[in-house]
Amino acid sequence: MTETIERHQTVHSSHPPFRASQQLATHLQALLVDLTDLHLQGKQAHWNVVGKNFRDLHLQLDEIVDAARAFGDDVAERMRALYVTPDARAATVAHQSSLPAFPATEVDTAEAVDLIVGAMYGVAATARRIHDDVDAEDPTSADLLHTIIERVEQLAWMVDAENRTADKSIPANLAP
Repeated sequence: MTETIERHQTVHSSHPPFRASQQLATHLQALLVDLTDLHLQGKQAHWNVVGKNFRDLHLQLDEIVDAARAFGDDVAERMRALYVTPDARAATVAHQSSLPAFPATEVDTAEAVDLIVGAMYGVAATARRIHDDVDAEDPTSADLLHTIIERVEQLAWMVDAENRTADKSIPANLAP
């Protein structure tokens, strides 16, 4: 005796009120890649920083890594909400990141400060560069950019203060 089982398949036919354009998808992808690279660079620095004020910087780097990872997740989830597929695979990040590479060797604390601050300002620059286009198309995504810019620039200022002398120096990343 042969038994036939009938299976009913439901066709999913939702129609989202908003889907990202290619430009919005490209902008959010660029920010995701830079945030992922910042996360990886922060860990590389965390593991290989040596020198004066090591422990303070070591702990600050974990704070930067946590922020970059959380913001990367927020951006990727926003992309999915807009029916965009995020791509933060290692090869994609290596190919698309706008951040300069971090050294593979031990790095003195003062140099590590300058390098990681440069990477944080790079992420902020990406967010600022794409902001107006993102805001014009999707103010909700722009709100996420505001949060990222605010926190990343705050962390950069706090870390950069390690290499400053009061009233006698400007941040290395702003020097002529």
